[in-house]
Amino acid sequence: MNNNDENKISIKQIAKLSGVSPATVSRVINNNGRFSEKTRHHVMKVIKENNYGMNYIAKSLRMKKSFTIGVLVPDISNAFFSSIVLRMEKYLYSKGYSVIICNTDRDEQKELAYLRTLEGKMVDGLLVISGDQEFDPSVVQAQTLTVCIDRKPKNADNVVFISSDHYRGGLLATEVLIKKGCEKLGIIISHENLYSSRERLRGFKDALETYGLPYSVNKVIRVEDKETKPEAARLQILKSLRQGDLFDGVFAINDRLAFGAMKACREFGLKVPENVKIIGFDDDLLCTYSSPSLSSVKQDSDQLAKKACDLLLKLIHLEVLTSNERCQIIPINIVLRESV
Repeated sequence: MNNNDENKISIKQIAKLSGVSPATVSRVINNNGRFSEKTRHHVMKVIKENNYGMNYIAKSLRMKKSFTIGVLVPDISNAFFSSIVLRMEKYLYSKGYSVIICNTDRDEQKELAYLRTLEGKMVDGLLVISGDQEFDPSVVQAQTLTVCIDRKPKNADNVVFISSDHYRGGLLATEVLIKKGCEKLGIIISHENLYSSRERLRGFKDALETYGLPYSVNKVIRVEDKETKPEAARLQILKSLRQGDLFDGVFAINDRLAFGAMKACREFGLKVPENVKIIGFDDDLLCTYSSPSLSSVKQDSDQLAKKACDLLLKLIHLEVLTSNERCQIIPINIVLRESV
């Protein structure tokens, strides 16, 4: 059929062509009820081949749903954030939802503008990924269903919170360096307002205390860079090294900072891991391609994305969440490579 025939084919005809009942076609279209994945794929294939179009505006008004989810992300160029968003989009699409992705650039005014836009589009729910400040539910309409990933909400009563175990990640990463013989440890940090950054720093401090190593502010190398580029970290590390702040172990709170640190050490004449051992966080795909390959704390991005989406869908379907479901911490693990 051509585009002019759109909507002229009926659900009954789709059912006949698919070899299923009209009720099954309706369930597939509305992503509601029981049907197999094989049936869904087959029905959707027939729908696509016949250019069957739905009047989603009328459907939205009738069901009081837009079948659209808004996603706020602070930096889509960040490999970890983009991998989470990609997984969310694929999963939600499989459940019958479209996704509107809003890159806020860590700009509070831009974030507010996007929130107003998403409200205007009557999104069914909101997924908020990280951010420099705690998420304030009061900036959105009271009925907006929201799940925060790695971003503490100011009011946990109205928002679901899910996060990796950043504290334990920082603790274990530092412990790895200490057990490898490091005594002069430093931490490279950026975006200190982030919940994840604060937790990783807290883990670093506690590991030092546990093993009887001193902590001081000169152990913290701060990188003031909006996008956390490796170049900004390289320059800051070189500055610290030239000032006499020498380290035999470095924990970078993300892999971009770690890559910058590795380059700075080489330029300063230090070998990794012989003179300085380095471990990052996020387990970027590039970790295996750096020289030496970078050890890192790996977050379970698959579980983070799926759990966040499932929790939001439960809210949309008016399911009551338990207190444990409303606040979840996802375990991490260490991936050891050549840099330690």
